Amino acid sequence: MPKLLSIDTNQHFYLRSIAGLLRLVRTPNLIILALTQYLTRIFLVGPEHLWKSAILDPRFSLLVLSNLLIASAGYIINDYYDIKIDTVNKPERVIIGKIFRRRVAMAAHTILNLAGIAIGLYLSKYIFLINMLAAIWLWLYSNRLKRIPFLGNFSIAALTALSIISVDIYFGLFNPHIYIFAIFAMLISVIREIIKDMEDIKGDLRFGCKTLPIVFGIRKTKIVIYFFLSLLILTIVGYAFYTDNTTMKWYSIMMFFPTLFFIHKIYYADTKRAYHFLSMFCKLIMLSGATVMIFL
Repeated sequence: MPKLLSIDTNQHFYLRSIAGLLRLVRTPNLIILALTQYLTRIFLVGPEHLWKSAILDPRFSLLVLSNLLIASAGYIINDYYDIKIDTVNKPERVIIGKIFRRRVAMAAHTILNLAGIAIGLYLSKYIFLINMLAAIWLWLYSNRLKRIPFLGNFSIAALTALSIISVDIYFGLFNPHIYIFAIFAMLISVIREIIKDMEDIKGDLRFGCKTLPIVFGIRKTKIVIYFFLSLLILTIVGYAFYTDNTTMKWYSIMMFFPTLFFIHKIYYADTKRAYHFLSMFCKLIMLSGATVMIFL
């Protein structure tokens, strides 16, 4: 019996560790990142009829993997620095200090970053520089920038756009369609990051963070969100008519309804639960923007 108990305990430990790791590196976000890069490769870089070759291209898979490694390291270091804040904002989701020791998390962050940067160096000097920049930027964000009004929000948004632009840089194209989708991703990411600050205002306030909701107040922060939402819609509509693409025109029309819904919800939002819902809604909009590439 003691031996069976030991086996069950070990299995429980490993399962708990794996589940904790998947939550720590934000697996759904990594899936969206990989999906976006592959859709960009197939439908914006092309040619579409060679989609199987694009998916099976080992070098491009390495590019995606390097981005996933850097992003994972970024999530780990963010949680490392935010242990106290997360204990207030979302205690049930704290991983570091409960499932993984702090030094284990820091070691994992270092190894993932080095692996991502090394893969970038293998692929090209430009991808190496991008991965190096992203790794340093994510550390600065976690350590300092996220506590500065708007600069932290913009940092994550810019890095989100950079993950799409890196595909264009890898192929040396300067494809304007890729940059438009990068702008789309950046704008919706800015909106989501600001909403997340509104959701986490309690813990941020306690530990001296100077996020937009703390500095400007909730009402003025919502006005900032409306501004970026307007830029997002203008980008979608402008791109649709610039390209004279029927799919994009329909997409811009269909975006009218979720936009009205979003404005209604953000206007009346005043609870942590409401802000969390809006954050997830932004993620769905981002996913819709990625999948619309299929129909261009």
